Amino acid sequence: MKRGIRAAAAAAASAITAVAVRDLVQRNHALLRNFPVIGHGRYLIEAIGPELRQYVVAGNNEERPFTRDQRRWVYASAKKENNYFGFGTDNDLEYTAGYPIIKHRTFGRAVPRSNPATGYEAYVPCAKVLGAARGRAHAFRPESVVNISGMSFGSLSGAAVEALNRGAALAGCLHNTGEGGLSPYHRHGGDLVFQIGTSYFGCRDEQGRFDLRRLKDLVASAPVRALEIKLSQGAKPSLGGLLPGAKVSAEIAATRGIPQGKDCVSPSRHAEFSDTDSLLDWLELLAAETGVPVGIKSAVGDLEFWDELTSLMVSTGRGPDFVTIDGGEGGTGAAPLIFTDTVSLPFQLAFARIYRMFAERGLHEQVVFIGAGKLGLPDNAIVAFALGCDMVNVAREAMLSIGCIQAQKCHTDTCPTGVATQNRWLTRGLDPALKSVRAANYIKTLRRDLVKVAEACGVEHPGLIDTGSVEILDGRTAATGLDQVYDYRPGWGLPSAADQKTIIALMTATEPQGGSAPPSDTRVGDPARA
Repeated sequence: MKRGIRAAAAAAASAITAVAVRDLVQRNHALLRNFPVIGHGRYLIEAIGPELRQYVVAGNNEERPFTRDQRRWVYASAKKENNYFGFGTDNDLEYTAGYPIIKHRTFGRAVPRSNPATGYEAYVPCAKVLGAARGRAHAFRPESVVNISGMSFGSLSGAAVEALNRGAALAGCLHNTGEGGLSPYHRHGGDLVFQIGTSYFGCRDEQGRFDLRRLKDLVASAPVRALEIKLSQGAKPSLGGLLPGAKVSAEIAATRGIPQGKDCVSPSRHAEFSDTDSLLDWLELLAAETGVPVGIKSAVGDLEFWDELTSLMVSTGRGPDFVTIDGGEGGTGAAPLIFTDTVSLPFQLAFARIYRMFAERGLHEQVVFIGAGKLGLPDNAIVAFALGCDMVNVAREAMLSIGCIQAQKCHTDTCPTGVATQNRWLTRGLDPALKSVRAANYIKTLRRDLVKVAEACGVEHPGLIDTGSVEILDGRTAATGLDQVYDYRPGWGLPSAADQKTIIALMTATEPQGGSAPPSDTRVGDPARA
């Protein structure tokens, strides 16, 4: 026994001596040269620093991009656990500039009962019919105002994509494929929005050119309800990408239509159009050939493109069926720090500027507006609806619901929960059947919260919440209405009168009294005004 201990000690001493000698002679790290062996402690602490801060050091509202409270709400909602918070807010409301306050009304309207944990699930469709304004052959009303944003197979594991698609089917929402093509993992029952990026993955020929026939075949072979032309994204606007050949597996190669094992470069610009006018021509071609609604997705920087787009829509009658505005705080694509932190406007400012341009030209009622960029949290989503969003897309929040722990290792292929990696050992820990239920639970709970806030604001649907229902705090003694902050005119941010009437009828058809008992014989007041 003692001999074994002595041998182990000798081996350890030899190893430490070897490390010390190496540290002393190497020239790459001054810290290790000056402090051999113990200097490695610094690199160890640096490596596990995010985990230490996340679980030990940081407060409930300190971490970014998602605070502990925000992650806890998503996790609890996904698991159907108690997602309430007790003893009041720990946010410093009066001293947080830009903090949104939702203004409830004393007398609300009836909304459907909704509590996913007990079996009541609110039907919350989009207030507009997607594609109706331009007469698309396959126009439809999306069944959910909350949908899953574009995240490609390749960036996410196959198990993660499958979990999200199954979850979309359970929640009755749309699942955006991302620009990486339509994989077998997208074919598990969820309705799809097929995203077309600059490399035309999934609809390209052997030379990498866009292939209309392949696109039509793909749309016919899967439940593709709409097409989205990706111009840019909030995480890395106007930046191309590179998928190293080592990561181009047989599955990814087949899905994207690229050679296996070879580097795959995604350019920063489209080859099928070169300006706004040709973009609209191509968009109308896709709509005519497939029959499905076609929209665009973009982050917002310079406004010249948007000014030209809205002008051409007025003068020519061409235009997208939907516009997805991605805030600069979006983050499902890894990028250089300069792009992550400073390129493109944050969501609220970006969306408000674009919505105003559409509204000033009378186009806002003809287009379905979709918001993205940390909108999977109820407070952010409510502000987005008040500004004029008809739907919101969720990405990282959906990742959290299926197990993401915000390790921020998405770009390293070492995601510890198997969500954003192609490592088979790591992905084996993610069970798509189980995680799909959690994704659906999260989406249903978010919809429930949106409906309950709409009720508090005195309306039947989150799309009917106007800018007058939100104020933005500016220090301890001042607050400004959302309409004043973003220079909105009366009526902006709302659907047309006809769409409002239709969505109110849909929301009140099954339960005209909501969760309330019918009025008694002795009630006072006008029942029609309730």
